[in-house]
Amino acid sequence: MTTLTDLQTWIDHRLPELIDEHDVPAAAVAVCIGDDVIDAATGLLSLGTGVEATTDSVFQIGSITKVWTATLVMQLVDEGLVDLDEHVQHYVPDFRVADSEAAASMTVRQLLSHTAGFEGDIFDDTGPGDDALAKLIARLDDVPQLFPPGEMFSYNNAGYCLLGRLVEEVRERPFDECLRTHLIRPLGLTHAATGPAEAILFRAAVGHVRPDPETDQQPAPFWAMAHSNAPAGSMLSMRARDLVAFARMHMRSGQASDGTSVLGADAVALMQKEHVRLPDLRVLGAAWGLGWELFDGPGPALIGHDGNTVGQAAFLRVVPELGVAVALLTNGGNPYGIYRDLFGHVLTELAEIELPPLPVPAADPPAVEAAPYLGTYANRVADISVSLDEDGRIWSKITPKGAAVELGEEPERTELVGFGDDVLIPTEPTNGLHIPHAFLGDDGTGRKAYLHIGRAVPRVPEVPTT
Repeated sequence: MTTLTDLQTWIDHRLPELIDEHDVPAAAVAVCIGDDVIDAATGLLSLGTGVEATTDSVFQIGSITKVWTATLVMQLVDEGLVDLDEHVQHYVPDFRVADSEAAASMTVRQLLSHTAGFEGDIFDDTGPGDDALAKLIARLDDVPQLFPPGEMFSYNNAGYCLLGRLVEEVRERPFDECLRTHLIRPLGLTHAATGPAEAILFRAAVGHVRPDPETDQQPAPFWAMAHSNAPAGSMLSMRARDLVAFARMHMRSGQASDGTSVLGADAVALMQKEHVRLPDLRVLGAAWGLGWELFDGPGPALIGHDGNTVGQAAFLRVVPELGVAVALLTNGGNPYGIYRDLFGHVLTELAEIELPPLPVPAADPPAVEAAPYLGTYANRVADISVSLDEDGRIWSKITPKGAAVELGEEPERTELVGFGDDVLIPTEPTNGLHIPHAFLGDDGTGRKAYLHIGRAVPRVPEVPTT
């Protein structure tokens, strides 16, 4: 049986090779079995400064922050201050979206499980102050409702910002202060920062990006995304060991390593319980709990979350039954490649869990009747046009807009081929992944109402010609 000592030896040898193979400037890893933890780090925190990564370096954890936000909400549930099935407006009276009836019916549970149904990629920068969240929520009043609350899963960043605002309203304190008071300090975390002013006190990683696909990566032009999106994952940074400490609390029925009760055992279990199934995407979990992503497969239950910010990517996988957790923090290059190689080995050795293969187009893909899928699907960050060429090939053209353009996204065009029932897959990867395109619903004319790529993107109605 593999021990942590064996694993430490393997990681110390393999991690420098992996960052070279996948062109990742720096990576930090932590692994635990029960209360025993190992960690490692290698590479450069910034190619611009040449500062080397250590195990005490802090990286942004991106959307893994959502599990922290969900934990803050569940603490309020424990205290009897929040009811999961109460309407959100009960706690945040100023919350509105374009569909007033949907806004009034939305529940806290639906926000936590990404089933609230309003468009979620709202990245407005409302300033660095403690009022950033309140200002962002005030701007949601014209955001469209994509589907009735509770109908399906659609990943929702703004929904988690709204949950962060709920925490502020109930606690009567800024979100960052709630993170520090109710999670960071009770967990005894020594290297965690809620924003750049704290991160600068540590050896902080800088994200790396490529100005275009043909150039070398370079330090990102800014360190973090907008403060208004902090509860969704724009700010929180820490070392890998401290991220694993958070996971250990969720495996110890809500207790920190010193026995401090951080969250009730019932709340911990409820967060890990399936609340909604996902379409057949295979690049996300098969289902979602309250904050946690849930993965199908043989062997013990596997939960986790990933995160991406400006040139940084983070991965967390947890096997509660065995007390095993693995965290990987990176700052550029091909993070998914290093994740597959590292987690594939660690989870197999410690939990006999094999990562499922990533989706790829078949050498001889099945024939597809394209008509139900053709058309344009749109949200605030992109227009996605699905078309048929003269040779009968299906193409997807993604045109970024709004915040996506500001973050440097470029237009993409790729061929789509058959993959499954009402699922197509690109022949070319994006950031190393072939992301399946699931087509859902019916717009009343026999065509699909949504293109689902983790977010449900609604079809744009065609204007009749006269």
